[in-house]
Amino acid sequence: MDTKLTKTIDSKGRMSGEDRREAILDVASEIFLTEGYASASMSSIAARLGGSKGTLYNYFKSKEELFLAYVQRTCALHRGNIADLLIGDGDARTLLTAFGKGYLRAFTAEQVLQNWRVISAESSKSPEIGREFYESGPMQGARMLANYMQKAKDRGELTMPDVMVAAHQFTSLIHGRMIKARLLNFIPVPTDAEIAAEVDAAIFVFFAAYGAKA
Repeated sequence: MDTKLTKTIDSKGRMSGEDRREAILDVASEIFLTEGYASASMSSIAARLGGSKGTLYNYFKSKEELFLAYVQRTCALHRGNIADLLIGDGDARTLLTAFGKGYLRAFTAEQVLQNWRVISAESSKSPEIGREFYESGPMQGARMLANYMQKAKDRGELTMPDVMVAAHQFTSLIHGRMIKARLLNFIPVPTDAEIAAEVDAAIFVFFAAYGAKA
C-alpha cells in the first residue's frame, strides 16, 4: 500500500471524513480482492491503514457493512464506465460497436473478474449482498443500455419490441463466451483483435434481429 496514504489518513486535520472513508475503502478493497472476504478482518484492515480499529468502526460498524460499501462503490464505478461508453456521435451500429469493445475489455480485466469472484462467493452466504450487487450493478447497466436503445428505436435505427430484453441479449452476445472462460482462467486477457472479432460477431447477430430493414 502507498505509505503516503497511510500517513494521510492519520493526519486527521488534513483529510475530510469522506476522504478518510474512501481511503478505508481503498485498503479494504485491496484486502478483499487478495485475501477474500472470509479471511479479511477489521484488525488486518486497520493494521494496513496504520490506525486503530476504533477509527475504522467510526466509519463502518462491521466487516459486513464495510463489504457492502465496497460492493456499492464497485457498482458505482462500473455504472460510470457504462455511461461514458454510451456517449458519442454516430449511428446505433457505430456506437454499439464501440460500446461493445469497451464493455468487453473492461469486463475481461483481471481486477473486475476478481471483484465478481469475491462478491459471488459471499452472495451464496449473504443473499442480500448478491441482490444489492445485481440491482446496483448489472441491472442498472442494462437500464442505461436500454435507455440508449429506446432512443435509437425512436430514431428508426432499431426495431426490437422490448428494449430491456434486447439490452440483456446484447450484453450476453458480447461477453457470454469470453467472460465465462476468463472467470475460470481458461483463457488469458483477450487482445484488441480478439475483442473486435467477438464484438463484430455479436453486432452482426444483433442487427440481423433488430436492425432497421431497408
